[in-house]
Amino acid sequence: MLEVVHIVGIALLLGNLVLLEARVWGLASDVPVAPLARLSLGLAVAGFGLCAVSGLLMFSTQPMELLANRMFTVKVALMMLAACNAGWFHARRSLERQDFGARASLLLSTVLWLLVITCGRWIGYW
Repeated sequence: MLEVVHIVGIALLLGNLVLLEARVWGLASDVPVAPLARLSLGLAVAGFGLCAVSGLLMFSTQPMELLANRMFTVKVALMMLAACNAGWFHARRSLERQDFGARASLLLSTVLWLLVITCGRWIGYW
């Protein structure tokens, strides 16, 4: 069940980030970005919360094995990069600007989260 909760969290997180990214890149430009951002970022944060809780619970079952796993280490490093990128995105008020920096940051966010997911899947095989 923890893995199911983790996958639901991933879907909420990544799905809503991609939705917001599509809007900032110009798709559905008739949809106001501020209300969309409030909804999608709220759901993305909820998804991250589900991932964090379920991930910590899964980690607690075999911490030493996971800490020795290179893919787990890379996954955690990528999550830290994603957090720094999110901080930079919001600190520069990228939603108000919707400029190249905002687009690049959102694209980087999506790539980082896809890499996090990939590393997560590889943990069992590494």
